[in-house]
Amino acid sequence: MLRRIVARPVATRGLVIAAGVVGLALLALVPARGMSGSAQAQAGTAETYLIVYRQEAAPADAASAIQKAGGTLVQSYDAIGVAVAQSASASFADKMTADNKVESAVSTEGLARKPKDDIINEADPSEGPALAAVVPSTAASDTDNLAPLQWDMRQIQAPEAHAVTQGRRSVVVGDIDTGLDWTHPDLAPNVDFAKSVSCIGGVPNQDPAAWMDDNGHGTHTAGTIAAASNGIGIVGVAPNVKIAGIKAGNADGYFFPEAVVCAFMWAATHHIDVTNNSYFTDPWYFNCPSDAVQRAILQAEGRAIRFAARQGVVNVSATGNFMDDLAHPTQDVMSPDFPPGSEVTRPVTNACLVVPVEIPGVIGVSGDGNLGIKSFYSNYGTGVTDVTAPGGDSVLQVTAEAPNGRVLSTWPAALAGTLPPSRIVMDGSAVYGYLQGTSMASPHVAGVAALIMSRFWWMPSWWVAAKIQLTADSIPCPDADTLALYEPFPSESNGAPQECQGRRWFNSWYGQGEVNALRAVTRWP
Repeated sequence: MLRRIVARPVATRGLVIAAGVVGLALLALVPARGMSGSAQAQAGTAETYLIVYRQEAAPADAASAIQKAGGTLVQSYDAIGVAVAQSASASFADKMTADNKVESAVSTEGLARKPKDDIINEADPSEGPALAAVVPSTAASDTDNLAPLQWDMRQIQAPEAHAVTQGRRSVVVGDIDTGLDWTHPDLAPNVDFAKSVSCIGGVPNQDPAAWMDDNGHGTHTAGTIAAASNGIGIVGVAPNVKIAGIKAGNADGYFFPEAVVCAFMWAATHHIDVTNNSYFTDPWYFNCPSDAVQRAILQAEGRAIRFAARQGVVNVSATGNFMDDLAHPTQDVMSPDFPPGSEVTRPVTNACLVVPVEIPGVIGVSGDGNLGIKSFYSNYGTGVTDVTAPGGDSVLQVTAEAPNGRVLSTWPAALAGTLPPSRIVMDGSAVYGYLQGTSMASPHVAGVAALIMSRFWWMPSWWVAAKIQLTADSIPCPDADTLALYEPFPSESNGAPQECQGRRWFNSWYGQGEVNALRAVTRWP
């Protein structure tokens, strides 16, 4: 459950997103079939179902079998054996699972996860006025107006990397999030409209109005990845690459399973090079394969993520904000969270996975702050954390460089009122906001992946992922005095003290270290 720590911001229970409603992971693919008119007619009363077939290929009679069971096919991802259907029949799932071709059929009503990084971004009574006039002492080599406020970029040597490459226009990062504000002047030059999409409902919709960010979080992560170097505002890690908004989270910050599957399949089939994933999915924080419903969601999303990876997509994900050791889970006290208040305490084991960060092949990113130590809220875990990156820390790491500890990035003008005034910075009419969370860390790594692909465009995706880790600046586990700083912030799940395991060059808090953009684009191999 959420717990307020006296005189400190509250640690969140939702994964990796600093929510925009403050107060909040391939080869020829058979094209997916679209929604029929009958499905649209049923939409008022029908529930949405995720159907997972035993084989990673949808059968030829999928549509007719679904119809016979009392439903309508909405979308079929033939290449991974997953379909989305709608039905108003209470017996639909039972009829579908009676088919020996079907592994599972589960309703996705209520199967969503609302990220709650908003808790660690709530207003702090001790905060002063807006920080637009605060200029750190360290000079920035990027020259956009607000670049001096970007301590996070200097920390990973992004300005120095920009002297080598700012990215190639042919490289596209898909930001799987709540959409993005394509009218923002720092994003507009780089938005790839042809590859942007809304996956809400599990059906791709390329109408720009459909993937406009109505939450704020997606615009913030997109700016960290690819805000243009255009003289105004901020500069992203890869300011010359293209950014595609892949909307899988709705206005309230819920990521439904069918939308997540759609998002990764879209990335796999539309030549997306990198995806950023600053969220986790399902109503369950941990997805346990011993439960039939959780197993179905885990299978469907896992297949989509692995399919994207086989198509050469580099998938990057945040670890989460619960102060948990994901490699040694013992219980889950925060699931399911839909409807609100339905959480129960349940035991979990290492067989239970957080998606997408624990799917093999996904680059897991923990968060750190301006002192270069783990953010107080960040999850971690041996084999889960591959690298760390700036996510901000408003408690342990407020410095002259980072006066409020948080990360500055683009924010929709229409949602400026959803952040406290102290978190808003204006450059002309363009709006920027301060947030913290592993949501903010992950897009730094996605941006570095885009720079590597731009500089070494002929190299395969697995090499890009390896290079991110091998060029990171190693950070050892903290000494006893530093570790003591984390005593007020035990695991949100089981109350255990935070502990770091491993050696300097690979440990549970930092993986192989903090990502370094300059080393990534200059060091060979």
